[in-house]
Amino acid sequence: MSAEAEVLEELGRLRARMPQLTGVLAASTDGLVIAQDCRALEAEGIAALTAAALGVSLRLTEAAGQGDFRELLIRGEAGYVATYAAGSSAVLTVFAEPRINVGRMHLEARRSGARLGELVDGALERTDQA
Repeated sequence: MSAEAEVLEELGRLRARMPQLTGVLAASTDGLVIAQDCRALEAEGIAALTAAALGVSLRLTEAAGQGDFRELLIRGEAGYVATYAAGSSAVLTVFAEPRINVGRMHLEARRSGARLGELVDGALERTDQA
């Protein structure tokens, strides 16, 4: 199974565990879509915006002396957008209904982000070795 297929499978498992998620997106840190399940959203544009938000978040955590970036949570009128570190070269962005249990969302998305990081970083290492 390819890394992209495994990433998509992990996104599906996350959505199955959290039915209040309205979409999920795995992207590279430079804003390219790796895999997505967010039918109502334009994935390429969201991935680019995620990269921009990540850049600001990295500078902010560094300037504030808070260490490496881990996650970003945005709450809007109609729900949440959260981005989680996924290894050294990817991020996981989730979109959720306003009624979601935010603590559980963090728990589940952090686990998926760690798994995605293993998949993406592993695929990049294999490519570098070839």
